Amino acid sequence: MSRLETTFMDTLLKNPVVVASGTYGYGEEYVDYYNPALLGGVCSKGITRYPKLGNDGIRLWETPSGLLNSIGLENPGIETFIEKHLKKMNLLNTAVIVNVGGNTIDEYLESVELLNDCNIDFIELNISCPNVKVGGMAFGIKAKSAAKVVSKVTNISKHKIMVKLSPNAENIVEMAKACEDNGADGLSLVNTFQGMAIDIHKKKAAFDNLYAGLSGPAIKPIALRMVHQVYKNVNIPIMGLGGISTWQDALEFIMAGATAIQIGTANFINPMTPIEIIRGLEEYCVKNDVESVGELVGIV
Repeated sequence: MSRLETTFMDTLLKNPVVVASGTYGYGEEYVDYYNPALLGGVCSKGITRYPKLGNDGIRLWETPSGLLNSIGLENPGIETFIEKHLKKMNLLNTAVIVNVGGNTIDEYLESVELLNDCNIDFIELNISCPNVKVGGMAFGIKAKSAAKVVSKVTNISKHKIMVKLSPNAENIVEMAKACEDNGADGLSLVNTFQGMAIDIHKKKAAFDNLYAGLSGPAIKPIALRMVHQVYKNVNIPIMGLGGISTWQDALEFIMAGATAIQIGTANFINPMTPIEIIRGLEEYCVKNDVESVGELVGIV
């Protein structure tokens, strides 16, 4: 047995390193760098019930130690994803996670139902999407709203559900517990923080939508704190993310309570980051006589 083998929501992963939604496409984009089969898992870009063109204007803006993005969930829609992309993801020989978003509960339910008969390992439910029926406030801001969508989704899904939490939630621990109480099998946290950039030359906001999602090393200490807080208050496994770019970062998240971790923005800076993290974790375990990386989960 490999020291890095990890069981997450009853799914055996080769290692705890997963690539995050929106930073890895459907896996095909990175095959020239390394074999994705070396990864613990691949998370699809965010998929919605219907195709989305994404946001107009500037979509990316670099910040010190971070990246602001306003992509707007550009994607081909769930039916096209299943028909054209999922089969290719299943050929990657690693765990396949589908990130599902929606603007209404019905959209979430329809997408999950269409995935019920598909060959995937589990679903990452993105509740940071704006609920268009309540003025655009994300499902992941208020625990009561999150509980409703999670309950309905878990009741109809044939796959395990990992809920992706927004750091912009009113109370991250209350949000996590609400998801657990309403059927979530696991959690991933955190999604991007809400941020802003201003173009001083044009004297206006850089993004057409005014605000954007901040990711990258700048958010790591806050994301790490949130993973630690949530771990102490729930009994379901956590996949931690937020600014992880080295094996040391990954180890911090694991020690804080993450059973597995996701690599996001770092993929853009150095495409080899996930492989370097896997190697680093393996070497750490060997040097420190750690038989299984699972021994380190939540030790802090």
